[in-house]
Amino acid sequence: MGPGKADLLDAIASEGSISAAGRKLKMSYRRCWMLVDVMNRCWAGPLVATSTEGALVTELGQQVLAQYRGLQKATASAAGQTHWPDLAQQVRGEPLPPRG
Repeated sequence: MGPGKADLLDAIASEGSISAAGRKLKMSYRRCWMLVDVMNRCWAGPLVATSTEGALVTELGQQVLAQYRGLQKATASAAGQTHWPDLAQQVRGEPLPPRG
């Protein structure tokens, strides 16, 4: 679980489908589906359930998401005061163009 997968779970919960979540996050359906597939295979049970009517975040998915967001918040408050400002200074405003 990471911030991208957590954001995808949030988007699926709010949008009710993987494709709508992808549009909201400006991510391809294929990429979203691959991330959902990985999450569903890596946890004790599926985090996202799909049907012909769309997708929903399962009860386990909601629990995992809440626990992850809690961890994010605790980490941010613990590390944000000292490490994040220094790290943020090293990040480019825009990435370099691809080589080639």
